[in-house]
Formats: sequence, structure tokens, C-alpha cells
Amino acid sequence: MKKLNLLLFIFALFTSRSYAQHVIDSTQFEDVPVTLETPTGKIFGNILSPLHYKKGPVVLIIAGSGPTDRDGNNMFMKNNSLKQLAYSLADAGIPSLRFDKRGIAASTAAMTKEEDIRFDDYINDVKDWISFLRKNKRFTSVIIAGHSEGSLIGMIAANGNADKYISLAGAGEPISQTLKRQLKTQVPQMSNRCNSIIDSLDQGLTVSNTPKALTSLFRPSVQPYLISWFKYNPQKEIAKLSIPVLIIQGESDLQVTVNDAKMLSAAKPDAKLYLIKNMNHVFKTVTDDKDNYKSYGETARPISSEMVQHIIDFIRQ
Repeated sequence: MKKLNLLLFIFALFTSRSYAQHVIDSTQFEDVPVTLETPTGKIFGNILSPLHYKKGPVVLIIAGSGPTDRDGNNMFMKNNSLKQLAYSLADAGIPSLRFDKRGIAASTAAMTKEEDIRFDDYINDVKDWISFLRKNKRFTSVIIAGHSEGSLIGMIAANGNADKYISLAGAGEPISQTLKRQLKTQVPQMSNRCNSIIDSLDQGLTVSNTPKALTSLFRPSVQPYLISWFKYNPQKEIAKLSIPVLIIQGESDLQVTVNDAKMLSAAKPDAKLYLIKNMNHVFKTVTDDKDNYKSYGETARPISSEMVQHIIDFIRQ
């Protein structure tokens, strides 16, 4: 599926570098496949929980933009960031559900034609997953943890449905503004044309005859999806939440900025905000830009223990 992807896809440089980390014994967990039935097909996920788990909260983990699967991986990179998060939570006694979004990996068949997909479809899928979890009597509460694009999806779905909400590297401005900022850096020579297209889509108007160089981003079949995405402002959506909110942002994130987190925090003053030094977009601790790029393709590098601890503390409060 060729869907808009705002992630900075990086061809990883694999090394034999080793990392000191807490060793998690995967034999102590139960990993159960689950399926969500939708009108357009099945969406597949799995619930990871400690063995002999009895009762308590559960975390619904939502992946970021583009063809990113339930583990945080795609064809361009494999770092297992979301899988590592799930296992870290399970190691602390907290179960989680993570899933392949419609059109991605195991859930590919649930994708309708590209021109028919809307941002609200992802929101509704999350709402359905929340209802799915509510039916399991072991789970006393449902916490949403959305990463990147999943932050906004989860933020909207959580309103009136979840018990707590966690934003992980979530944008703090409408995605149309983020696109303008990113494209000004990436294709400065076409910045004016990009802005013109984005402004039209922001007004709900499709654009024909887009430059060939911009076809992958603004092709006709994806424009309705962009229009449906542009209408949401993260600051307005997070302000609607009446549940406890946690905002986490890495200071070494190449895609989402600290300012994004601060915008979300300003819109939701009672939220907890943590800025994590040297953490990047996929939760890895890095030293410089080269190391940052490399980490996108390293499954052995652990995710930030500081981030994990903040999440665990928030869930247990």
C-alpha cells in the first residue's frame, strides 16, 4: 500500500555493537493472537501479558504513520520499538494490545481502495479495539498509548472511551503545518507549490496536475485521506480530554520536536510532560545524528528505560 508516510525512512547501518540492558525472560509472558472484525475485513493484533495475569489495566498501543506494523517496523527499518515497549510493560506486570493497522502487514486485506480510506477509519478501529478490551473482565481500565500519527488517532479515540491517554512523540500542530515545515527543508525549491497544494487540501479541495516530483505525496488517490487528516488539530483534541494525560517527547527526535510536546502541554495544562534527553523518535537513546539514523535499524538497542518508567508510573497512579 502506498500511503502517505511522514516518517523519515532510513536505510539502517547494522553493526555488531552491544548494549547493556535489562534482560526480559519472554517465557514468562502469554502472547495471544486476537482479531477485530470490521465491515471491510479483519484486523489482527496480539495481547501480551504476564503468565497467570489476573486483573488490572491494559495498554492499547497504536503505531505511527505509514506502513508501520504492530512492532514499530516497516520495509525500510526494523527496530522493534513498539514490541520492546510491550515486553517492557509486560515485564512490569502490565498487559498490552498492539495491532497491525488496516492495510498493513497481517491486516492488509482490511484496507479498502486507497481513495476510500479516511483518517476517521483508523480512529474508529481504535474505538472498536477499546470496546473489544472492555469485554475482557480481566482488564479494569484501558490506557491508550499512541506513537507519532498514532498519538492523534489515539487522542481522538480516547475521548469518552479510555481511562488514561499517553502521547509518544505526538505532533502538536495540525499535520498540514507539519508538512509545510518538513517540505520547506526537504524540497525548498518546491516549497511554494507544496504550500499551495496543502492550503487547497486544508480547505477540502482536491488538486489536479500535481508536479511529478510530488506525486508520491499528493497523488489523487491519497488526497481525500489528507483532507480528512488535516481537519484535526491536536491542541484542540487533547484539550477535550477529561482523563489523565501523559506527554512524552525525546529531545533527539528528528521528526517531532520538543516544541510539539510543549504545544500539547499548553493545551492540556494538567497533563504530565516529560522531555527525555538523547531519546529519538523510535525511543532509542542516541549520541549524535549518525547514531540517530543508525538506531532506526537496530533491534538489539533497547528503548529508553526512563521513558518506560514514566509510562509505568503513570499507569500505576
